Amino acid sequence: MAEAQIYKDLKADHDKQRAMLEELAGLQGDTKKRRDLFEKFRLEVQSHAAAEEESLYATMLGEPDLRDEARHSVSEHKEIDDLMGEMMDLDFGSDEWNAKFFHMRHRYEHHIDEEEEEMFPAAAKELDAETEIEMAETYEERKPEELKLAKANPPGGDERD
Repeated sequence: MAEAQIYKDLKADHDKQRAMLEELAGLQGDTKKRRDLFEKFRLEVQSHAAAEEESLYATMLGEPDLRDEARHSVSEHKEIDDLMGEMMDLDFGSDEWNAKFFHMRHRYEHHIDEEEEEMFPAAAKELDAETEIEMAETYEERKPEELKLAKANPPGGDERD
């Protein structure tokens, strides 16, 4: 059975995010390049997470067998968002920023691995093809809109509705 578009879209974003994390890990000091890449990563993750919650997670929350996994993932999104918010308030060249970055990276990579290895297959097993098509359409529609919102709303806050 072919993989549904929603999972392909989400995995493609994850791959882009992993590459950005790898590049960030190789940068040192409070440089424009590091700040710009972190901001690009932040916007990518915030827009991805919000659109994922509005498409995949919203659907999973309506399915009793998938509800706990969706709740768990939403809480991890909040944890990552809070960590990025804390990082933005630190000196990008400090040991504290580096330590927080590596903690955030570990937590985020764990989160996306868990989604790909456990959550997506569980959802694919429970959800029908029509639902998966609708989720992909919602995701693809919402991500650009969520990017606009992310630009106006820094991470780590509860300003977003």
